[in-house]
Amino acid sequence: MNGTMKRFFTLLFISILIISMVTACSGKASEEPDNTVTQEEEVEKKEVTFEDISGDIRGNKAPTQEQIDEVNGTLNDTYLGDVFDEVIPSDYSAYPVKGDVVLDVWMPANSNIPDMNNHLVQKQVEKLTGIKVNFITPPVGQEADAFTLMISSGELPDIIIDPGRYPGGFEAGVNDGAYLDLTDLMEKHAPNYTAWRNSDEMRRKTTVTDDGRLLGFYGIAPYSEWTWFGMLIKQEALDKTGLPVPNTIDEWYEFLKKSKEVGYKAPLNYGSTYGQIFTGIINGAYGVWDWTFMDENGKAAWGPAQPKAKEYLATMQKWNKEGLLNRDWATADFNQRMASAISDDTAVMMDSPDTMWSYWKVQNDIDFVGALNPVLNEGDKSATTYKNFKRTGTSAAITTQSKNVEAAMAWLDFNYSKKGWELINFGEYGTVHLVDEQGMPYYPENSYMYNDPDGQPVDVTLWKYRWHSWPNIRDEHNANPLITAKGSYSGDIRQDWTENMDTSMAMPPITFTKEEASREAELGNQLSTLRGEYFAKIIMGELPVDAYDKFLKEAQSMGLDEFLSLHQAALDRYNQR
Repeated sequence: MNGTMKRFFTLLFISILIISMVTACSGKASEEPDNTVTQEEEVEKKEVTFEDISGDIRGNKAPTQEQIDEVNGTLNDTYLGDVFDEVIPSDYSAYPVKGDVVLDVWMPANSNIPDMNNHLVQKQVEKLTGIKVNFITPPVGQEADAFTLMISSGELPDIIIDPGRYPGGFEAGVNDGAYLDLTDLMEKHAPNYTAWRNSDEMRRKTTVTDDGRLLGFYGIAPYSEWTWFGMLIKQEALDKTGLPVPNTIDEWYEFLKKSKEVGYKAPLNYGSTYGQIFTGIINGAYGVWDWTFMDENGKAAWGPAQPKAKEYLATMQKWNKEGLLNRDWATADFNQRMASAISDDTAVMMDSPDTMWSYWKVQNDIDFVGALNPVLNEGDKSATTYKNFKRTGTSAAITTQSKNVEAAMAWLDFNYSKKGWELINFGEYGTVHLVDEQGMPYYPENSYMYNDPDGQPVDVTLWKYRWHSWPNIRDEHNANPLITAKGSYSGDIRQDWTENMDTSMAMPPITFTKEEASREAELGNQLSTLRGEYFAKIIMGELPVDAYDKFLKEAQSMGLDEFLSLHQAALDRYNQR
């Protein structure tokens, strides 16, 4: 090669090098999110270590301001114990995140949280992670419309809380390109979530799709939470009737009749927006579960189509005719039900003992007891289709328009660290919680949780000073203040229900393919509407019990068999995960 050619190639190489350097410094010309991982991000993260302060914090009932600041203002978690069978992770290598990071997060409205951007927990998370968040919340009651408009606009935030609102569900949102598939990113950028979900087979199985993909962050607990809903009886009603806690359907009938005789005008508060009619509390005694369940062969079945459905409907029609149910059971909202609950008209509620602890005991000094779900015959095992499967709370997706995927994952991953577990479940140290000798957070009697400076009741402060439902390690049994309050027996009732009711028929959290999801939703909506109309009219006496035969034929003509085949296919895939 002659000198001229050498100089030509040398100049060409220098020109290419200069262009490359300019391009790298100037960034992308477009404003599209850059979801790639740079060479700088590939640098090995350093392990974060802290001085052990457990001796100062554990069992300390009067911490100094310096100690309070140490706990609330740093990532030091050495004072927290390993209180569960599996150790909660403590990987803080991503924090604080460098740079001026701001994430937009959409979440449904919550009437108990006026401004999520100023929530005390959020402020502390922001300080510890170095990640600022702008919460976007629609007005209460307009969540569904706001979500639909957001998705249809194509302008998405970094993170969406409760992404299952997407038409067809969470997985459909990933398949349609709205949410990111995080499978290849989780291990590196969400080490706490990865370690926690993999520390238990049930948590692993319920947070992965049938084809092994990781779509987002789910609320996953250290245990399967106790059953939260059932039959609750005023102690005074037992005293006035002189009857024991009923067990069989016949015993319940006698108890309700006697309650009416002693002055309870509508002894059983039967219905609400929760849909108690179909939750398996009474209908489960007949095997007429509210929706899909697993039969004795482990196959998908539909509760309203079971053999004893007419017997159940005949019973409820009779109870309704005799005035044993509240007359507004088909239309009453929450506030109407609670007003009825505290009145002298009601003896029995079908509700959560946590809720009734607040409304009955705390606010009105009404004691109550829990009853297992009724059985048809003496000796039958009480049962429920509710089972937690260690997946609880809510979930979160990172959208394909996220401006900083790594930061978004780091912000969510903090929730699954030991520090995140403490802060999100128990609120800030000092004013809200302290730490006992074993390293378990707890609410002292003078906690803001029970003594709110603004005078708010506990069913409000449980949202005000902590996050009650979130994509995190949700510790319901230890951190729900309605359960842990001094003298509360709400948790005892829930634990008794859980340990003494059969849940073998409960369907696990199955998922549908994109094609299945659309059809399943279509059929499910039609069947739900049909069931609601027929069952309500039969119970109210507007239709005879024999009208059930017509209902079943219409359900079958609508595509009940196809509906069940979709659930069976999804169940088969779940079992193979």
